[in-house]
Amino acid sequence: MSMIRDLRAVVRPSSRVSLRKDTSTSYDATRAPGTPSAVVDCAVYRDGARVQSPGPLSPQEAMRLVRRDGGFVWIGLHEPTEGEFAGIASEFGLHPLAVEDAVQAHQRPKLERYDDSLFTVFKTIHYVEHDRLTANSEVVETGEVMCFTGRDFFITVRHGGQGSLRALRHRLQDDPELLAKGPSAVLHAIADHVVDGYIAVADAVQDDIDEVETEVFSPGRRGGVSRGVDSARIYQLKREVLEFKRAVAPLLRPMQLLSERPMRLIDPDIQKYFRDVADHLARVQEQVLGFDELLNSILQANLAQASVAQNEDMRKITAWAAIIAVPTMVCGVYGMNFQYMPELHWKYGYPVIMGITAALCLGIHRTLKRNGWL
Repeated sequence: MSMIRDLRAVVRPSSRVSLRKDTSTSYDATRAPGTPSAVVDCAVYRDGARVQSPGPLSPQEAMRLVRRDGGFVWIGLHEPTEGEFAGIASEFGLHPLAVEDAVQAHQRPKLERYDDSLFTVFKTIHYVEHDRLTANSEVVETGEVMCFTGRDFFITVRHGGQGSLRALRHRLQDDPELLAKGPSAVLHAIADHVVDGYIAVADAVQDDIDEVETEVFSPGRRGGVSRGVDSARIYQLKREVLEFKRAVAPLLRPMQLLSERPMRLIDPDIQKYFRDVADHLARVQEQVLGFDELLNSILQANLAQASVAQNEDMRKITAWAAIIAVPTMVCGVYGMNFQYMPELHWKYGYPVIMGITAALCLGIHRTLKRNGWL
């Protein structure tokens, strides 16, 4: 059972050492612009090895080889049209509802069982690098990988510019014992690959949340009170986390079904390893739910700090208005031009009134400053 002991090393290669913000292999150029076919790769695997052919195989040719000599065929497609996928769907007897979902995309993660195949939808997540989070920053970008698993075929339909499976295919081809287990081994490898991507994105999003949290709770420049950050930035990050949650949460039940319920198309030796995928997915789900709650708290704290800062400003404005009210009142009284005013014809009347006004303003200023209004 050396193949089983080495399974984790195959589907989790050493490149996973750095999980944060690693997007070097997120995109691929597997199909040049203008290429008429949506088929990225089509290969026959027999006894764990790729069957060599003199030229590219069509899906029909590959299936004929499988029916004649055994093995299974793995076909990878990128954003096929209805017409491009119709021939493959007919050749492999795919259910029309699953075919419609695969062509139209924008599906929830799910697992559907048909008579002779399993249809699985995965949401892929890609972290979008940015120098600084803004109110318009795109933090995560989603794509889709849809898998048809049959007795002697495995078909992947990929939507979006990221989530390439080329490197994964090459890693699997380097382990014949694993590929000998058939299409279910490929399904597990893709599920594990997708969930590993979730872990990497969760670590990167955690950094963004930590950055925003530090800004919100760091002391401000005026009076030790934080002036807060732009609430739109926090709200944008919350929306991106919500998109992340929509990709993670619905996938947990399908992974549990694949790990717990015996299925005719899933090899028993492979099925137990879906438990590991489900465990990792559950951890990511808890982390994403924690992100959502933490962002709610950060948003509320930021709004509270902005309110405190506004109250502080209003107190200062009110205090200065109270001080200015004294000379305003005195000037208003003496500006009425009455014939008989107190000390109007006294030699020292003007300096005395100015002195009294200054003393009153100073007293009010000291009182308000002692009470924390200034």
